[in-house]
Amino acid sequence: MAQVSARIANLAASETLAMSQKSNELKAQGINVINLSVGEPDFFTPEHIKKAAKQAIDDNFSFYTPVPGYLSLRQAICKKLEKENGLSYKPEQIICSNGAKQAVCNTLLAVVDQGDEVIIPAPCWVSYVEMVKLAEGVSRVIRTGIEQDFKITAAQLEAAITPKTRAIILCAPSNPTGSVYSKTELESLANVLAKYPDIIIIADEIYEHINYAGKHESIAQFENIRDRVVIINGVSKAYAMTGWRLGWMAAPQWIASACSKLQGQYTSGPSSIAQKAAEAAYLGDQQCVEDMRNAFMRRRDLIVKLASQIEGFKVNKPEGAFYLFPECSYYIGKSYNGKKIETSADLAMFLLEEGHVACVGGLAFEAPDYIRFSYATSDENIIEAMKRVKETLAKLK
Repeated sequence: MAQVSARIANLAASETLAMSQKSNELKAQGINVINLSVGEPDFFTPEHIKKAAKQAIDDNFSFYTPVPGYLSLRQAICKKLEKENGLSYKPEQIICSNGAKQAVCNTLLAVVDQGDEVIIPAPCWVSYVEMVKLAEGVSRVIRTGIEQDFKITAAQLEAAITPKTRAIILCAPSNPTGSVYSKTELESLANVLAKYPDIIIIADEIYEHINYAGKHESIAQFENIRDRVVIINGVSKAYAMTGWRLGWMAAPQWIASACSKLQGQYTSGPSSIAQKAAEAAYLGDQQCVEDMRNAFMRRRDLIVKLASQIEGFKVNKPEGAFYLFPECSYYIGKSYNGKKIETSADLAMFLLEEGHVACVGGLAFEAPDYIRFSYATSDENIIEAMKRVKETLAKLK
């Protein structure tokens, strides 16, 4: 009998990609769907980055690259870390991968053994829990709510640590909530983790530059834990390069070496052209990053204002990324035309089918009473989408 491995059978499909696919199917039928489900900038890759990629093709950068990436790119990343974050890394500590997603997964596969626990503050990105499953680890989810701006406290972290804790994944600015930890908040978490020298800290900083709170703060800045921090980052969000698939890690040497060994056996180095484009992104003019950040901030203010006017939504003001994550439990249990809303996933599907707005139910992010809207779209789309959401939700009784 044809049967997939237990490893694959136990994995959940990505809810965000599923909603995006469903909205594309409706669009193909001629339905005007506004897609607020997908987590990618709606801007085009800046011209100077595209130019570098075209030049790389003409210059015949068409051969296998070193597994961890070209030395020149890793040096550019080290310069970025020094200049923007005040952190000193050697090129050997940088591993470039096919997107930041692979860098997270590489790290987990390199450090987690069967039965090891990984602490994941929730709401969390959909893939973390599934990646821990792939590594045969156990996710230990710490739940937070809108009343604490979706950020864990030092006390919550301390309570979640057990003798089996091997790692923690901290995403800031956060997907799906947009929450940003202050330096003081990060320091309080670092002081807890300093007491447990075997715990690896995976700092997912892919939204670093989409930050409205001021300077980005990395947990790697604290000396008492720095030798156990793996920074995950990439060009997808800051430079509007999601399709280029270029992410990276900056890690302690032993983890970097382990991840290079792993990657060497199942993908090798990422695209040579994407690497040359990423090099231009890091070494070139950064005004494009600031321009996009300003546009996202304006959109953030717009969607917060409009969503706050929707009955039953509890809304906070996210300080980073490009997501709004309102509490929507008011609508759970309500019905329309005999169809009952049992979960936030049902609510998201109702908004798609009835209101033609695509979003993602919070269940996928370990937060069942919430719903995620991406505001990485035009002001016009945000205004029309929130109007549709308001009118559609009013039908539920």
